[in-house]
Amino acid sequence: MRIDPAGWPFITGPLAPAALLAVGFPGRRWARTAAWPFLGLSAYMALFFRDPDRRCDTTPAEADVVLSPADGVVMVSGEPQEGVAPEGDWQQVSIFLSVVDVHVNRSPYRGEVVESSYRKGSFLAAYRKESAHRNERSELWLRDTSGPGERTVVFRQIVGVLARRIVTRTGVGQTLATGERMGLMKFGSRMDVFVPPECEITVTKGQRVRGGETVIARWPAG
Repeated sequence: MRIDPAGWPFITGPLAPAALLAVGFPGRRWARTAAWPFLGLSAYMALFFRDPDRRCDTTPAEADVVLSPADGVVMVSGEPQEGVAPEGDWQQVSIFLSVVDVHVNRSPYRGEVVESSYRKGSFLAAYRKESAHRNERSELWLRDTSGPGERTVVFRQIVGVLARRIVTRTGVGQTLATGERMGLMKFGSRMDVFVPPECEITVTKGQRVRGGETVIARWPAG
């Protein structure tokens, strides 16, 4: 399985002390015992930074669907949380990522990145309502003009209590496809997606979703 490049320092780091114990104290039982936690940590890091292919990587998404940008559980579906949505009229889908979920993030829709911002903040638990507007986050606005009308989707990467870094691999002027990889968040976090009121929300609170595969909203057919 593919590993996100950001994960290799975390995977190889614990292997160094394990190797030193094996080389420095060959055949010693206590050295083997001491090495196991480092090997376990390295294995977990490989699990955390895994980057599996999804359906959108081989089959382009339908023009009217909005896909989940991450693996996790739906926290909010429909009416936006107070003080959380961008200015205007929006519907909200929020997804909580646990520390065992795939943390590679994907674009929920297609279009040009017309706005990009990063804001420092707190590190509250990502499942708490306040994390949406108090935690550190990156926000992207996507605009698609390829159809009969202009379509805009806003989405945010929001860190959690353990996450300490957001990786955003896109910026203003770049064009993303629906489901395209665009970054990741390290160690527990949430993603918020905002779509206009004319979209139909197709997920419910508590539902488990898969990034790049689960349809979370749908535009009226053009």
